[in-house]
Amino acid sequence: MEMLRTPMGRKLFRYSMASVVAVIVSTSFLIFFDGVIGFSAVVSATLATAIAAVPSYEMNRKWAWGKSGRSHLMKEVVPFWTLAFIGWAFSTSSVRLMEDYAKSHHFTHVSETSTVTLVFIGAYGVLWIGKFIIFNKFLFAHHQHHDGVQPGELDGATGVRA
Repeated sequence: MEMLRTPMGRKLFRYSMASVVAVIVSTSFLIFFDGVIGFSAVVSATLATAIAAVPSYEMNRKWAWGKSGRSHLMKEVVPFWTLAFIGWAFSTSSVRLMEDYAKSHHFTHVSETSTVTLVFIGAYGVLWIGKFIIFNKFLFAHHQHHDGVQPGELDGATGVRA
């Protein structure tokens, strides 16, 4: 595919693969917490989101966007976790509604777990494009100064190219 040869295409592919990993991790933990342990859908979604956010952050930052070095707490970590928990709030409210519906309609345990899981994945799917745009334009963007000089290319004392 021609698009995979472009920088944006590679980034989108890597973001997609990081998302697949996050979906597998979060869904596995959601099923474990909700279906096996018997936690509520809200608790299960919360734990699943928190656990999956760790590999998602690392894969997106380092692999998809090629960032290295230490993470910046206020420019990367806090916004990433904020987005993760906005997603959590959306997915949790969605799974809570599905859980309530399933209970009121007397779904079997397997049917309830299955529908809660599908709603969980669907809710994150809705947010997927928006997160890519935010990651690409703001969170993990490689910023240039308005004059085209890369950060760190100017001597701090003189303001002259180093």
